[in-house]
Amino acid sequence: MKATPLAIPDVLLIEPVVFGDERGFFFESFNQLKFNALVGRDVTFVQDNHSKSAKGVLRGLHYQINQAQGKLVRVVEGEVFDVAVDLRKSSPTFGKWVGEILSAENKRQMWIPTGFAHGFLVVSETAQFLYKTTDFYSPESERAVMWNDPKLGIGWPIDTSPVLSRKDAVASKFEDAEVFM
Repeated sequence: MKATPLAIPDVLLIEPVVFGDERGFFFESFNQLKFNALVGRDVTFVQDNHSKSAKGVLRGLHYQINQAQGKLVRVVEGEVFDVAVDLRKSSPTFGKWVGEILSAENKRQMWIPTGFAHGFLVVSETAQFLYKTTDFYSPESERAVMWNDPKLGIGWPIDTSPVLSRKDAVASKFEDAEVFM
């Protein structure tokens, strides 16, 4: 397993070692000891989530303010453009974003620590998205930032309006968002 820090160094792109032959492939998608070594601290995951979405669906930018969640995300079918936005006011990268293509083909994962908003856009016909979280889902702690907030300037690879949930359609502007210290 190899981890590469992105433009926001706390967000890591994780690439597994894949063994393949004429039968198919095998890789270790998660190993607690190796993961902790990659991120440099002990991380405990408490919940796994799985979603399936159609092309053009944009989920996010989500975060939880009181029960903040670190997320280890990956795609097992299709392809998404995955984004993390730094909401840590004390961070030198506050308000900056990073994005990467995650796909079933490239088998990459992204580690998004607490203090970040997260979202993804499905760029294939469908995508199945899996993620581990470091805290449980808490509806009363959930927040969302507008996916297209001009202050963030996220370069989503889309030329039409995405398909949004009702809550994502009325998400907060970045300047009005509740953030982390």
